Amino acid sequence: MDGTSRRYPDERGAARRDRVAAAMAAHGRRGFLRRHEARRADVDQPLPIGHGQTSSQPSTVARMLRALEVPVGARVLDVGAGSGWTTALLAHLVGPGGVVVGVELEPDLVAWGGANLAATGQPWARVVAARPGVLGLPDEGPWDRVLVSAEARELPAALVGQLAAGGIMVIPVAGELLTVARRGPAPSDVTVRSEGPHRFVPLR
Repeated sequence: MDGTSRRYPDERGAARRDRVAAAMAAHGRRGFLRRHEARRADVDQPLPIGHGQTSSQPSTVARMLRALEVPVGARVLDVGAGSGWTTALLAHLVGPGGVVVGVELEPDLVAWGGANLAATGQPWARVVAARPGVLGLPDEGPWDRVLVSAEARELPAALVGQLAAGGIMVIPVAGELLTVARRGPAPSDVTVRSEGPHRFVPLR
């Protein structure tokens, strides 16, 4: 379930919207779907990719990327990389001067998503296997941006702790899409804003 799209009437917002649209045009969802689902790539709904996981609907992905405000050259963590689509989109946004790492628990999806990503020709991004019981990739943090494509029951402190000062995380929590911003090192330096209702597969 999605809320209304956030609007950015200012020039900075328009540029952000155009960057996301350009990334999605460059890396369409069709190349990140199973063969029998590819014909439905342009349908604005989640599509199954196996192992109980889905490729999120394009409007939701666009909304999350706009809320994330990804700058060129950023270090980005993509939690729940799945098919590799969001990892590829993030790689487009950061450009060759940035780093994007997608983490995924399912070994089949790690291999398939990694191959899908490699086909986009963006070697500054990769998909790696998540360690069971470990959220994110703390050994390689902190991260300028964190995108989470699975729903947590509560805001995970482990992922908040991997945000760099000035960093932003977008994550669905208990039916809401949240934007989490860290201004500094103290717990009080973290602010949380709701972007409206959303539903995702559970974060494991």
